[in-house]
Amino acid sequence: MNINLIAVGKLKEDYLRDACGEYIKRLGRFCAFELHELDEARLGDSPSQREIEAALAREAAQIKKYAKGYVIPMCIEGKQLSSPELSEKISQAGVNGFSTATFIIGSSFGLHEEIKSMGQLKLSMSKMTFPHQLARVMLLEQIYRAFQIASNGRYHK
Repeated sequence: MNINLIAVGKLKEDYLRDACGEYIKRLGRFCAFELHELDEARLGDSPSQREIEAALAREAAQIKKYAKGYVIPMCIEGKQLSSPELSEKISQAGVNGFSTATFIIGSSFGLHEEIKSMGQLKLSMSKMTFPHQLARVMLLEQIYRAFQIASNGRYHK
């Protein structure tokens, strides 16, 4: 299985980059992994809804270049899954003929509706709010956990 992560925005803190690097290294045992870090559209301090929509559309154009296979946009209206359920979804995608699963994390303003509609599974981390940059670490950990569950590893227990 190939796992792609498309993330709008760059990680600013070393500790977040280190954590992501660790999970990416661990994932190497289970899958081919690609990270596509895209530039976030620049907006002023108080953007209008129209400006936000235009920025999301620009970001969507970049995202579409890399989105392939079983597409999983991360969005607040997405489905919340347990770790075993996520593991099953990834495994089932492979059984259904998808060789690649692509997770998409949008900018702090979210994702354009066009990207959300591309998804075979819209996924939400939680009803709680987390720092945008922490989402990448959390998602990578859950993807790693999903592969551990699928291989009957001990990590997830």
